[in-house]
Amino acid sequence: MYFNDVHILVYVLVGMIGLGIGQFVHWMNKRLIDEKKVFSMEIFSKEESRIKSNYILMLITGVLYIGILYKYGIKTGFFQNLDLIKAFILTPMLLSVFVIDYQKQIIPNRLNLTLFEIGLVFTFIYGFTNYNLAINMLLGALVGGGIFLLITLIGGMIAGKEAMGFGDVKLMGALGLYFGAMNIGVVAILSFLIGAILSILLIVFKVKKTSDYIPFGPFIVMAAFIMMFVPFGNIISILFTIFTLGLNRA
Repeated sequence: MYFNDVHILVYVLVGMIGLGIGQFVHWMNKRLIDEKKVFSMEIFSKEESRIKSNYILMLITGVLYIGILYKYGIKTGFFQNLDLIKAFILTPMLLSVFVIDYQKQIIPNRLNLTLFEIGLVFTFIYGFTNYNLAINMLLGALVGGGIFLLITLIGGMIAGKEAMGFGDVKLMGALGLYFGAMNIGVVAILSFLIGAILSILLIVFKVKKTSDYIPFGPFIVMAAFIMMFVPFGNIISILFTIFTLGLNRA
């Protein structure tokens, strides 16, 4: 049985790999929070082996990996599979950002730097097949980081305090390398829209108080996953309908 020209057994295999990577992300998060090296022989130590499995994170990662495989499929050549490989590598790092920022209200510099470094590698590889695409990815870093830096500086001047953490600025700059200039602009819009809606719900249901700090990283991650799975045209159409209150359909 095939789905999107990929055999069902491949989906099962990728899902199982996703489960394992989900547990690795759980272990990686603890290492990053404690400012320890992620790739270390300590992973085989008795102390590290006592870390309990995070089944929710494992399941989410497995489902996301299956979804990525279904969306992008498997092509015949390496360069044709770059989008698939990029999504597989980006996913665990996005999940790590979500969990750490939600729990500790910080995005580790090491994580942002790794995102940026791997993004540069992909930009370089894409440059072999499409020079303009590589340029667009570099511009994406400037656009993503620039938008949030501008918001941080202006918000700081108006409110007299930091409107947004610089970890979010670095994250958006790094993600710009993965999504390109136009797409990262849409990710920014989506993240603010998601942030506004969820923040209001959290306050209304008294999960958070108006004075509480709500980390923005998880909203960026959710927006990035939407951009990863939903066609660009569909997102633009939905955003246009929302911001025009549906009047464009009249």
